[in-house]
Amino acid sequence: MDLQNMVKEALGILYHHPDDAVRTRADRWLQDFQRTIDAWQVSDNLLHDASSNIETLIFCSQTLRSKVQRDFEELPPEAFGPLRDSLFGLLKKFNKGLPKVRTQITIAVAALAVHVPVEKWGGGGIVNWLNDGMKSHPEYIPSFLELLAVLPQEAYSYKIAARPERRRQFEKELIASTEVALSILTACLSFDELKEQVLDAFASWLRLSHVIPASTLASHPLVHAGLSCLGSEQYLEAAVNVISELIHYTVAGNSGAEQMPLIHVLVPRVMGLKEQLRDSSKDEEDVKAIARLFADMGDSYVDLIATGSDESMLIVQALLEVASHSDYDISSMTYNFWHHLQVKLTRRDSYLSYGSEVAIETERNRRLTCFRAPFELLVSLVAFRVTYPQDYQSLSEEDQKDFKQTRYVVSDVLVDAAAVLGGELTLKILFMKLLQAIEKGASDENSNWQPVEAALFCMQAIAKFIPRQEAEVMPQVMSFLPKLPHQPRLLQTVCSTIGAYSKWISTAPAELSVLAPVVDILTRGMSTSEDSATAAAIAFKYICEDCSKMFCQSLDGLFHIYHIAISGEGGYKVSSDDSMHLVEALSVVITELPPEHAKKAMELVCMPAITPLLDITKLGGVSLQEIPARQLTVHIDRLGCIFRNVNLPETVADAVLRFWPIFKAIFDHRAWDMRTMESLCRACKYAVRTCGSYLGITIGAMLEEVQLLYPQHSQPCFLYLSSEVIKMFGSDPSCSSYLKSLIETLFNHTTKLLTKIQDFTARPDIADDCFLLASRCIRYCADLFVFSSVFPLLIDCAMIGITIQHRDACKSILTFLSDVFNLTNSSAGEKYRSIVNGVVLPRGATLTRILIASFTGALPPSRLEEVAYVLLSLTRTYGSSVLEWAKEIINLIPSTVITDAERMSFLKALSDVASGSDSSSLNDTLEELSDVCRRNRTVQDIVQGALRPLDLNITTAVS
Repeated sequence: MDLQNMVKEALGILYHHPDDAVRTRADRWLQDFQRTIDAWQVSDNLLHDASSNIETLIFCSQTLRSKVQRDFEELPPEAFGPLRDSLFGLLKKFNKGLPKVRTQITIAVAALAVHVPVEKWGGGGIVNWLNDGMKSHPEYIPSFLELLAVLPQEAYSYKIAARPERRRQFEKELIASTEVALSILTACLSFDELKEQVLDAFASWLRLSHVIPASTLASHPLVHAGLSCLGSEQYLEAAVNVISELIHYTVAGNSGAEQMPLIHVLVPRVMGLKEQLRDSSKDEEDVKAIARLFADMGDSYVDLIATGSDESMLIVQALLEVASHSDYDISSMTYNFWHHLQVKLTRRDSYLSYGSEVAIETERNRRLTCFRAPFELLVSLVAFRVTYPQDYQSLSEEDQKDFKQTRYVVSDVLVDAAAVLGGELTLKILFMKLLQAIEKGASDENSNWQPVEAALFCMQAIAKFIPRQEAEVMPQVMSFLPKLPHQPRLLQTVCSTIGAYSKWISTAPAELSVLAPVVDILTRGMSTSEDSATAAAIAFKYICEDCSKMFCQSLDGLFHIYHIAISGEGGYKVSSDDSMHLVEALSVVITELPPEHAKKAMELVCMPAITPLLDITKLGGVSLQEIPARQLTVHIDRLGCIFRNVNLPETVADAVLRFWPIFKAIFDHRAWDMRTMESLCRACKYAVRTCGSYLGITIGAMLEEVQLLYPQHSQPCFLYLSSEVIKMFGSDPSCSSYLKSLIETLFNHTTKLLTKIQDFTARPDIADDCFLLASRCIRYCADLFVFSSVFPLLIDCAMIGITIQHRDACKSILTFLSDVFNLTNSSAGEKYRSIVNGVVLPRGATLTRILIASFTGALPPSRLEEVAYVLLSLTRTYGSSVLEWAKEIINLIPSTVITDAERMSFLKALSDVASGSDSSSLNDTLEELSDVCRRNRTVQDIVQGALRPLDLNITTAVS
């Protein structure tokens, strides 16, 4: 069976066979086929074949498009002419049918134009070629118009495997052809049936460049066609796209007086659409299109609008009209504008041109006053949108998610309003809505809780703008809260509001007696629903943080709440995760206690966590090993939270010492269990961070456990615990013997675990924590690390692991290497230079090769910046040697992949770094070379095959 029939049969199986496994095999075969050189001819033949069905045509058009984009280099130079002519024939063939196929063909032609220089198209490039085709074959103008629209869109496409220089040249060629393109489009305006296509293509060319003067565009037939079509339902969407692009055109680049002729044409015509926003007979999609035009105008002209001129205020009124629309999707189109306007009005740098501080403040106050009324209205227009719908419970999960997202967005708008109006004025507006909702509830038995909740939610959003001394509204709000119904969602928001205003509560006058009612509300929230319990627990944390001194006198009540919540008794619905907020809350309060009381309070706060751990460890080895990890970690995590937040080093250290036998038992019997070890090491890390040297003998016992257990169980958490110890004690000479032994034990074992790239891929957590620890060693105890026997082992290990795909592990390895090179360049690094040189220089060529391989394809493009920094550090340190290595390595890449000019550009950038003259161009040069070497899979495979980053025994490039 020939390939064409095999493709047809495979497609038939893919779309129609009942067996999933058979369809999967067919799909895999078709994907493999697309990568072959035969795919060119087979796809072309089947597209020209009148008997091909729709499935075959779609598949083959996609294949041909992809081949032109990615694999054009597979073809010999003489193939261009026949390929162009074939694609031209296909454009004509599908002129009036199968839009999906025609679109793929047009993209293929555009990609071909990117690959092939202008002269190959016959003088004026593809646009002139297209113009000639339209004149000689006017019956195929629709296909040619689609191609004309696609060309500017493909100018920046990185799907096309063209060299960066060629891509830039193509952009210049298209820009030079702009007038020809617009003249073609102008000529096509006479055909009504083509008007939408013409407008779409015009918008596309406007996005490409801004070479046509605004004064010329102001009277251009295409612009007036777009404006006239704003009144047409048939062409409205296309017209809006054009006018939107023209608006952007007037603010791109030069936005001075030369743009005003076009602005004077556009703005009045757009403003004339304002009435249509309220036209109920108007199609919803048309209203959306018009609203989008106003939103674009607002975003684009925000600098002008912010001046507060009479003309700009007309635009603001129109945008308020959009914001008032009942459809949230339409209203929300303006929200970006209000944010940008707020930034322009409130930031000082918007007024620097006014010179003196007095002039700046005067102008700022004038503008804020000017925009006060619009922002006041905006608050009222958006506040109602957070009101829970009556049928919320019956909404789909997706709709509920959308509603919650709406609330977050509206919160941001209210924050913008408060930034302009000030918190107190915004609060008064929202408080009036709260009063209205409460009064309506008092007079109407059928009233709902939703309006009250909405007002409180909005007030919560602006809490950070409310001064602590605010004495008019907040006392009234706080007096209302205990009287509100206990509806779960309302109570949840009440609790969140309390948390948001914790700073105001901390300074509230004593005569208001705010704290006790607040605590009652929060305890009620913890027993009403899971959501209200979450909000209450978080609010407790904020209240305790800001009112910690006030709580010192009422610890018994706090501990009572805490113990009930932790124990799960008393009807509280606080989850174990949310209970951490209460743990943190109590810990903050304990920090404020005098030492003699803090020790007792520490025992009380730790008791609900340490008692069950003690009971478990008393069961003995077998039972301790069999118990589910969650029964341990929930308590250990609470202790870790306490160690982290009780900022009393001696008190915490005393507690850790008392608890150490329990911790040691868990270490000894659960070292195989990653979850438990991560939890315990995290708790120990917080203890080290809080206590420092106060830990005394406990830190020694902790390190003994790590040294003993890590070689047995290889838990990465032992490494990050050790990182904290190194940070805290690395520079302490009295700890050097301890730490030297620790470093050697950990790194010796790790380098035995990570001997090939597959090991790194299998255990990225080990790699990540290992090299984070190594970087810590360089910063805090370089003497112990660099002079140790493990230092060269870590360099070798890092070289093996550079190409790991795991982001964090890769970043840690690259950071470690740059830290090593930077160490020798530092003022304190002289004493390490000979050691580092002795390790790095014999490996330098191989390391350079791996780094070059990494940014040319072995690592994702997102790692480029980190790889570039390592290469930069290496070059700064070893200058001429790196240049020699790089020259030999870059020459390994065949000339079919990179040109001599690209090689020289790379070496020149490295030379500039080596000479100390300039490093700014290195990133750009590497990015360009990376793009060249990744332009398609074939090229990337050739580069990686030449550089072989995973083969550390290569000697070709080693000098």
